[in-house]
Amino acid sequence: GQEPVRPEPWPAAPVLSALDPTAGGTAIAVRGLRHAFNGHTVLDGVDLDVPAGTVLALLGPSGCGKSTLLKALAGLLRPQSGRIEFGSATVCDERRHEPPERRGLGMVFQDYALWPHLSVAQNVAFPLEMRGVPRRERPARVQEALALVGLHEHATRRPSDLSGGQQQRVALARAIVARPRVLLFDEPLSNLDRALRESLCVEIGALLRRLGTTAVYVTHDHEEAHALAHTIARMAHGRIADLVMSKPQDSA
Repeated sequence: GQEPVRPEPWPAAPVLSALDPTAGGTAIAVRGLRHAFNGHTVLDGVDLDVPAGTVLALLGPSGCGKSTLLKALAGLLRPQSGRIEFGSATVCDERRHEPPERRGLGMVFQDYALWPHLSVAQNVAFPLEMRGVPRRERPARVQEALALVGLHEHATRRPSDLSGGQQQRVALARAIVARPRVLLFDEPLSNLDRALRESLCVEIGALLRRLGTTAVYVTHDHEEAHALAHTIARMAHGRIADLVMSKPQDSA
């Protein structure tokens, strides 16, 4: 038979001086989170702790509540009751609901969510514009983020010129460029073929450990969860069914 196509390797990133060694992650605490759609309970009293700098995988089948929990963490959905804390700050309770841009987040979606009319560098720079980072500082920050995902030579290209795996790396660079306290991933590799998923999964895990950011990673893929996460929270019927400690792979 034919040799399988191997995904292009992720070049080793230079360690750039702009990388902020103090920008680690923040702890997440979730208490009593409940939410229902049309009378159907999707979050049924979720309690969860994610220590600072760790990667948690939310694992489970469609409809178990994992994406709703991620949206609540992101501020894209306001749960009907419960509390969410990032570090010492309450971002959501009965009285308060901080919007996504006030939570210090980076997000990576399934469909990349890149703007086709912007270059790779312009896509990555967007969060810096939104956060008011001075214009003169942005090019170095963008190059740093692209170098970390092995795309520093593609800054002027358009997303449509890139492969699916490269587009997902652009989305990852955009998520990390503003040095968020928390990174959220919503099944980011599910549109890619198996070989590319496996290699990107290991590489993303290694990058997360290098950055020390707290991350919550939604997936229905058991192997992906084990390759990436320190802890796996298996969800069923809107609850955390169990927590499993994992030993994430490092890329060799």
